[in-house]
Amino acid sequence: MIKMFTTQLTGLFKRIYDKQEFEIEDGARLLAQAAIGQGHIYIKGFGEMEAVTAEALFGAEPLPSAKQFDSSIELTDADRVLIVSRFSTDEEAVTLGRKLSDDGVPFVAVSGLIEGEDSLPDVADVHLDTKVIKGMLPGDEIGERVSFPSSMAALYIYFALGFVIREMLEEYEE
Repeated sequence: MIKMFTTQLTGLFKRIYDKQEFEIEDGARLLAQAAIGQGHIYIKGFGEMEAVTAEALFGAEPLPSAKQFDSSIELTDADRVLIVSRFSTDEEAVTLGRKLSDDGVPFVAVSGLIEGEDSLPDVADVHLDTKVIKGMLPGDEIGERVSFPSSMAALYIYFALGFVIREMLEEYEE
């Protein structure tokens, strides 16, 4: 089972990169604007996606200019937001996204893409798809799927964004 999971996970990461290389760069560019300017990159993870917030703030290599998003924060024109949720239809995430959009605050959303009318891609400046919307492995029951590594996929995307942001900041400082 571990070998199957590892194979599936490796394939997932490759699909994310292959299908969204340019979108990752676009998202990083948008977020880097805050780090280059006088703003902050605010991160709001929902549920297990708080793993991305923890990594950005407390990991071995914290994201430059990153802060945890809190609804009491007065955002400025220089600020950017990263929203991370399991699914693109998460009500709380979409509500926050709509508010940011209405307020003219640019943001990047990371979530598993679920087709629907009320979805993060409808309001986000850049949406990055974790490509995790169901379990990756067959379960013991007929039709059952297990192994839902949405936070691992979101962390992979976060690290990809971080690499590009750091490259952009290095180029800017030269």
